[in-house]
Amino acid sequence: MAVKIDNIVYARPQTGVNHADVVYAIEVEGGLSRLLAVFDANHLPAGGAIGPVRSARESDLPILQQYGKVDFVYSGALTKFLPLLARANVFNVNPTQDGGAFFRRSSRIAPYNEYVNPSSVLSKYPDAAVARDVGFRFGPAPTGGVATGFFSAVMPAASFTFTWSAAQGRYLIGMDGKTAETTDGGQMGAPTIVVQKVAETTSPHGFMDSPGVRSPYAPTVGTGQDVVLRDGKAYKGTWSRPSASDVTTYTFNGQTMDFHPGQVWIVLEPA
Repeated sequence: MAVKIDNIVYARPQTGVNHADVVYAIEVEGGLSRLLAVFDANHLPAGGAIGPVRSARESDLPILQQYGKVDFVYSGALTKFLPLLARANVFNVNPTQDGGAFFRRSSRIAPYNEYVNPSSVLSKYPDAAVARDVGFRFGPAPTGGVATGFFSAVMPAASFTFTWSAAQGRYLIGMDGKTAETTDGGQMGAPTIVVQKVAETTSPHGFMDSPGVRSPYAPTVGTGQDVVLRDGKAYKGTWSRPSASDVTTYTFNGQTMDFHPGQVWIVLEPA
């Protein structure tokens, strides 16, 4: 199951993010960021909530194509984007299709207060794809790399920092100069962080966020540079995904770059 999660300041702290297997950070309108969190059915938050849930974007679909037909949870989408979503190889899960799975919390203002019950989604859409190979490889760290206790990534109006914690065995995440917290799992962080440089552009279908302003688009098909953070070191390498039907591979010094077992964060940073 994949859930689109808001990441504007009013949506923080989020709920359920630390339970995801993979978290993508993607640029949206205004240069801000939004999260796309992918969950295995066996790793769902115990509290029965993920969110705040926000709207889908064009960049999401090529990413999810690698995972097979997932339950894609989002709050809505641009009207012109809806036909593309309807044709996509996903189970569309939003309040229109499954209103019973969504709820709002009175402690926050709309639209930053909508959450989803993941168990409810999986019970109604049980035929989502089983876990499959999306190109990641896990194993011991390769030789080389540069000792890195702190690293940052930026989007036009968003920033991410990653601080190595040897005690926790993961990089702790900060956003826009503040600690990235959750309501149910403490600070966000992961044993593997991938800063994946992408050739940021605008919507291939001409979708607009406002008159005359095309929506940003983060292409994940192609090749580019990346930096993988794990075990307190940075490994500068490359990523490759020749076509939308392929998985994404990561290499360092010409060899497959192994990730540390556990959650993976992938920040799609404009090159």
